[in-house]
Amino acid sequence: MICRCTVLLAMACYSSLAIGGEKVESFALPDSRGMIHQLSDFDEHELIVIAVLGTECPLAKLYGSRLNNLAKTYQDRGVGFVAVNANVQDSLAEIAAYARVHDFTFPILKDVGNKVVDALGAERTPEVFVLDRDRVIRYRGRIDDQYGVGYVKNEPESNDLVNAMDELLTGKKVTTPVTEPAGCHIGRLREPKTDATVTYSNQIARIFQAHCIECHRGGEIAPFELTDYDEVVGWAAMIGEVVSDNRMPPWHADPKHGKFANDISLSQADRELIFQWIADGAPEGDAAQLPEPRIFVSGWQLPRSPDLVLSITETPFEVKPEGEIQYQWFSVDPKLTEDKWLSAAEIVPGNRQVVHHILAFVQEPGEKKKISDADEFLVGYVPGLRVRPLPTGMAKLIPAGSTLVFQVHYTPIGSVQFDQSKIGFVFSEPAAITHRVTTSKAINTKFSIPPHVANHEVTATSSLAPNDLMLLTLMPHMHLRGKAFRYEAEYPDGTNEVLLNVPAFDFNWQTSYRLGQPKVIPRGSRIFCVAHFDNSERNLNNPAPDQTVRWGDQTWEEMMIGYFDIATPIDPSGASSSSVIAAALIASMDQNNDGELTRAECPDKHREKFITVDSDHDGVVTLEELAASLKSK
Repeated sequence: MICRCTVLLAMACYSSLAIGGEKVESFALPDSRGMIHQLSDFDEHELIVIAVLGTECPLAKLYGSRLNNLAKTYQDRGVGFVAVNANVQDSLAEIAAYARVHDFTFPILKDVGNKVVDALGAERTPEVFVLDRDRVIRYRGRIDDQYGVGYVKNEPESNDLVNAMDELLTGKKVTTPVTEPAGCHIGRLREPKTDATVTYSNQIARIFQAHCIECHRGGEIAPFELTDYDEVVGWAAMIGEVVSDNRMPPWHADPKHGKFANDISLSQADRELIFQWIADGAPEGDAAQLPEPRIFVSGWQLPRSPDLVLSITETPFEVKPEGEIQYQWFSVDPKLTEDKWLSAAEIVPGNRQVVHHILAFVQEPGEKKKISDADEFLVGYVPGLRVRPLPTGMAKLIPAGSTLVFQVHYTPIGSVQFDQSKIGFVFSEPAAITHRVTTSKAINTKFSIPPHVANHEVTATSSLAPNDLMLLTLMPHMHLRGKAFRYEAEYPDGTNEVLLNVPAFDFNWQTSYRLGQPKVIPRGSRIFCVAHFDNSERNLNNPAPDQTVRWGDQTWEEMMIGYFDIATPIDPSGASSSSVIAAALIASMDQNNDGELTRAECPDKHREKFITVDSDHDGVVTLEELAASLKSK
């Protein structure tokens, strides 16, 4: 196949395009203000960098400021920069806003009809092309390898664009003239098939409503909306890719084990409809066939407007443009003068571009120990989380006088950002509560993952169930080396049952898997968890394959926690039974999972009571001793 890169040709074939003689002829395109720019405007420059960008692609956002900094750095060395946006879904106003956010010093041009990007053979945003003095392409591909689909490195290991410019400016041949760009497909202009039977209005909009728009709507976590055809059509190619690769919708549970109420995976029939729609040019169809729009509580995923809303920080937190940001911890006094039963809660990031996850913890009055990831959390926000209220009659308890502690994980996007997140609570009347919900766990903090090992196994076991319990949700937690996670129930009769298997764990999508129906876990059972970690070079998220990895709060360290929500009955007065409370207390403090407590395992606020609870004075508090102590009060 012969491919020539001129604006007179149709789309070039990326995979077969050879670098070394494709000349780019001058073109004329408008910027967001309508001013016309031509490639010939850069005739005095030794090199020209053409950057193909989009306004909503996450990687294009990450690399926007970096491109601008490179343009400033190389302007005195005779390198000119120009950006091209061919996305049909990106308006001129959105292009202008993108340039303003990243403080661009070079123009972004609108390529209506995608003629220039077709001639270049561009496929992704961001994708860059370096032209020499004769305007022949000498490099094409990614900017560097720091950011990719599903991974972020602390620093780039291969500065491909910089290397190409430096080699050309010193008269050398580019060592690596082609690299594979990562990012979003260009939203090209399409010609829909006129007699297509699968259309957006008739079938595709319904699929998106059922599986996608809880995230892909205004103000939510997804980078673009899927509620309007004019926006959707520009993302058709990208939709096809992520559905084909099973990246979207983000659901990682093995279908062989368990049924889950929040399963958003697509059926094979729905997948085939999406693929057919894209193959037919993504036709809109008859707008009269559109389904009624789904109604959401404005600004929330909650079932109704919240009873209490709190800001997580007093003032907006500044997020630096690049580099690693350690977890931030904030405390808030909700000023609760009475116990509250929480049936639903939602954390809403103030800036979804930079908030990766937030966990909220309850610090009861008098509790002094430092909160960590290993503690029971009240509610969390993670990418892809869909808020669901607890089953009728079930709620979590926030004791009066408690403080809320928040752990916030920020991820830079290439420009200075600010965040002021909030949390909303939906409370239930105490008389309506039949079961108290608590978050328990199987946890292992003593592991050591060797360097370069691709499949290291770590296991953990929960405390014994003191009574029959109702299991509601399962939420595995690991960091960047997490590879797979499995929950099993170990029953008193010696049998095992797989409750959840996540064969491809993704740190970016830490889902809480809600069982389709609460499951009874008999007294004497345990939850057994098996995790596998990939500490090899093949794991693109791995920050240091040559390091031994142990437990730690930071993402370059690791964790192994199998969280699970359980519901236990309470008596009509609203108090849980003494054995249930005792079991929950032991589970929250029992570091070695032996079902008993030593003085060293007790937080400061409980140590002074240890001697009186330890009725036989053997240095260990058992479930029976703690339950008897609670019952006597």
